[in-house]
Order: sequence, then C-alpha cells, then structure tokens
Amino acid sequence: MLRYFFHLTVVTEPENINKLTDQLFRRQSGKMISVLVRIFGTENIEAAEDVVQNTFMEALNIWKFKGVPENPEAWLFKVAKNKAIDFVRRNKFSVQYDFNDPERALLKSEYTLSTVMNQLLDEEIVKDDTLRMMYACCHPDINEESQLTLILKTVCGFSTIEIARAFLTNEETITKRLYRTREFFRSRKIKPEIPSIGSIKNRTAAVLNAIYLLFNEGYNSTQDAEIIRNDLILEAMALAKLLTENKHTNLPETYALVALICFHAARSGSRTNSSGEIILLADQDRLQWNRELINLGNDYMNRAATGDMISTYHLEAAIAYEHCIAKDFSSTNWQRILELYDWLIKLAPSPVKELNKAAVILQLSGPDESLKYLEAISSMEKLENYYLYNSLLGEINMRMNRFDLADNYFSKAIQLTRSEAEKKLLNEKRRKGNIRFN
Repeated sequence: MLRYFFHLTVVTEPENINKLTDQLFRRQSGKMISVLVRIFGTENIEAAEDVVQNTFMEALNIWKFKGVPENPEAWLFKVAKNKAIDFVRRNKFSVQYDFNDPERALLKSEYTLSTVMNQLLDEEIVKDDTLRMMYACCHPDINEESQLTLILKTVCGFSTIEIARAFLTNEETITKRLYRTREFFRSRKIKPEIPSIGSIKNRTAAVLNAIYLLFNEGYNSTQDAEIIRNDLILEAMALAKLLTENKHTNLPETYALVALICFHAARSGSRTNSSGEIILLADQDRLQWNRELINLGNDYMNRAATGDMISTYHLEAAIAYEHCIAKDFSSTNWQRILELYDWLIKLAPSPVKELNKAAVILQLSGPDESLKYLEAISSMEKLENYYLYNSLLGEINMRMNRFDLADNYFSKAIQLTRSEAEKKLLNEKRRKGNIRFN
C-alpha cells in the first residue's frame, strides 16, 4: 500500500490521543462506512456514519485512560462490528431495513449474524466495498459537485468545513448539498456496485477527482496546524492504487494520478523545516527528495502512456516531473512547464490553473508579464478572496519595488488563510518588503 514511504508515529500520551484518532479516522472511516453501507443499505448512509463516529468517540474516551491497543485498526473494526450487530438487531422489523437483499438475508438470523459480519469485514472484501462505495457516490443521476461532496464526506473522512474550503464555498452550502444527496440515495435505494463497462469511464472521472482533492488537502492542508498531512497523502495514494489493482478501473488516467501523487509526495520531507515552517521550492534541499517515489512515479507514468487520450492528471504529473528532474531551481525548464499549463488550461480551464500559469510566467518572464497576464484573465474576480492569488500579487509587486501594494496583498492573504505556517511565511515576506521599503 506504499505506506513504507512515510511513518505515522503512533503515540500513547493522553495529549496526543486526539491526533492519533484523527489520523485513524482519516485512514479507516471510509473503509468502515463502505462495509456498513453494504450491510445497512445506501438508504441508511447516515446510520453507517453514526456507527463509525460513535466507534471513534468510544476509542477516544477509552484510549485516554487505558492507552492505545497494540492493533488500533483491529480494535476499531471489532467495536464497529459489535455496534453494527446491535443496529441490525434493533432494526430487524423496521421498514427502513430491507432483508430481502440476498446479501443481507443471513443477517436476520442470530445463528448466522456474527459469522456473516466477520466475513464482510475480511480485508479483501473491505477493499471491494470501498470501490463499490466510491462508485455509488458517483451515481450519474446526481451532479458532479454532489458526487464529490459525498465521496469526500463518506469515503475520505472530510469534515464539512474542509469540503467547503475545497469548493471555495461555505459550510451551510455543503450541509444542504449532503442532505439532498442522502435523500436521493434514501429514496432510490442505490446499491453500491462497480458500474458496467459501458459507464465506468465517466464514473471513474468523479472518483479520481475526489481522490485528487483528498491528496491536495494532505499536500497543502487548509485546516490542520501542520501544512503537510502525510496521513491524507497516504490515504489518497492508497485509494488511487486500489483503482489500479482492479481490472475495470486501471485506466491510463488512474495510473497518471498515482504518478502525480508520487512526484509531489517525493518532495514532502523537504517542504518544511523541523519547526514546521514552509521551505519554498527554490530553497529546498533536493538531496532529501525521495528518489524511490520519483522512480515509482516514472513507472506509473509509463503505464499511463497507453490509449489515445491525455487527462489533466497526465499533464499535472508531467509538470511535477519537470520539477523532480531539475538539478536545482535555476535549472527548471519553465518554458516546458508553461507549455504544459497552456495545454492543461485548454483541456480543463479553471481560475486556479490560470493562477499557477501566472506564477510560471513570473519565473520565466518577470513580474510585468505575470501581472499583465493576471489582469487579462476573465476569471480573476473568482480569485480575489483566494489567499494564493493575493500572495502572488504581493510577490509580483514586491519584485516591481511597489512595497506598499505588496504589503497590502500579503496582509489580505494572511487574513484569507487558516494555516499558521502560511501566515508565518507571508509575514516574513512582508517583513522583507518593509525593510527594503524603509
């Protein structure tokens, strides 16, 4: 599962139990919910989520006093199984619980209930259930935003706040979207299953997008005190790799996404110092970059080079690869990266991609050309409340010796980010600009 590239420290001190359970929730909740939805039915998604939430609350309360068990994942699944058995027993005669499904028929009998539950929690079956749940979340009769919202919430363990920030919207909007989507599943009783060969390609696009968003949150966390969340990077990598292992979902774009994650994850160890402060790309120690992951990314890119279609993941992986092969920052092939961004924007335009292209132009052609490009793009107004947009404008104006404007943009960027590491970096840029201005 590629987990040997990172190490998540298991701690037992009471003050660190919260962090540990949060990491485990990220890594295990999607799997647990996927199994329980298969047992409860998609009409009872909220019940499955409640069981998992209660399981982790119980873990938090017990582990604080008794310590973390030797195998916390097994402990969690055992508790979840017992809670699921209680749920089935309580709802045997409920109209909301359908025992007519052949997969659930044996759960009705006390003689077979526990045995069937153990079988459903087998590791290989859990993998299949996770895939089925991802595709159920991406049902073609719900819109793409609702698909992504549900998969991020149910399979990836995102909070509503994190989802809202991923969509550049507010928490109330996400809560309403989740309610409407769950009502759709409840009324239609959608069954988690791998779609037919004819429809799998379109459904896979939504699944890959959700995994991509999960990786982005790990690579540059919007909510956590730490700017890099290795637990989320690992989970995104594991989910993407799960798709490559299934003969129906091992598409070229799936391999390209794994390559993209590998190339970016290879730099994780050099992106912050021991105090958690951000180290910019130009200042990173490239000897710390994980060459095994870069080579693995190359391997996945070779597998992605089939068929006659180029996806956004192919192009983004190619951009990340250019950074990985440059011996130092000054040797970066910015012209090639600019060409790739042109291709990427033509294929799938977005304000954030336009912003990234402006950052490349800054390196290639200087602040004047970068500012000219920013002012020309039609989507600029969508970026005005995005912290990276204001940070880039601060950088551009500082290079143009317009330190008062730079200070204003850095100040706005600081107000728009929740990351303490980002705030510290932006304040340092402000300080340097003010020294030069004075």
